[in-house]
Amino acid sequence: MTKILIVDDSAFARIQLRKLLESNGFDVIDEAKNGRIALRKIRVLRPDLVTMDISMPEMDGLECMKEIKKMDYLPTVIMISAIGEEEYVQQAILNGAKDFLVKPYKKKELIKNLNRYRD
Repeated sequence: MTKILIVDDSAFARIQLRKLLESNGFDVIDEAKNGRIALRKIRVLRPDLVTMDISMPEMDGLECMKEIKKMDYLPTVIMISAIGEEEYVQQAILNGAKDFLVKPYKKKELIKNLNRYRD
């Protein structure tokens, strides 16, 4: 089963995404409220897939992506953010994100995209 780490500073967004993913057969193994915490959890938990917001305190999603690229373990990262400007999308993809979805996302579209990365 695909193990997922949800990274978003909004507790509400994390809860909603967890419910959606679990109801569609994904294994949400943990959550993080910023990129700094996410990096620690990625090293320990080794998720298959990470959903990541851009705008977060302490370390945003783009900075976190730069740090993930330096790691020996590289999970698949899907950015999910309300910031959908082309510049941010390009930065995310250049730093290793496999996909970029804009909030508010359509549930079916999100699941369809994540299903492409199931193991």
